[in-house]
Amino acid sequence: MKIGMVRHFKVKRGYPTEKWITPSEFDQWLKEYEASDVEETDVDLGGINWNTCYSSTVRRAEYTAGKIYRGDLIRTDDLREIPVYPFFKRDIKIPMILYPLCIRTAWFFNHKSQLERRTDVEMRVSKIVDRILEENKENALIVSHGGLMMFMRKELIKRGFKGPRLGRPENAKLYLFEKR
Repeated sequence: MKIGMVRHFKVKRGYPTEKWITPSEFDQWLKEYEASDVEETDVDLGGINWNTCYSSTVRRAEYTAGKIYRGDLIRTDDLREIPVYPFFKRDIKIPMILYPLCIRTAWFFNHKSQLERRTDVEMRVSKIVDRILEENKENALIVSHGGLMMFMRKELIKRGFKGPRLGRPENAKLYLFEKR
């Protein structure tokens, strides 16, 4: 069986250009990022006949899946990106580069500001891998998000699949995992 993972097309709304921003400005940027259009590009699917395609229900992933897969999509919230929430609310400017670092640290240590814990994400990923393995005997394509793909890779390796390291997954690139 082959499982291919593709991170959605690149989002047009880039990172804030200001070096220092407030939490409310960061929240606004997150909203713009979530609503942004994507930059469509070709995706090399390795010449593989994909029997099914599972997609995150986030618009940018659904759009990507619809462009690269010809057939019915299986949409699921289990493939949504890990939600991020700034844990400080004081309206002071801090360096933009600190937001992702602070949020990931808060998430890693299960800070109360984070609505989904690491163990919740691991259970969500395990659940969707169970579903994919139960429903498919052949090749399944997954269109999702960078952060979630790293957890998906870990789960697939744990279940005997072989595939590449991801680092920070590139947009619109196939990452192939196989189990013989």
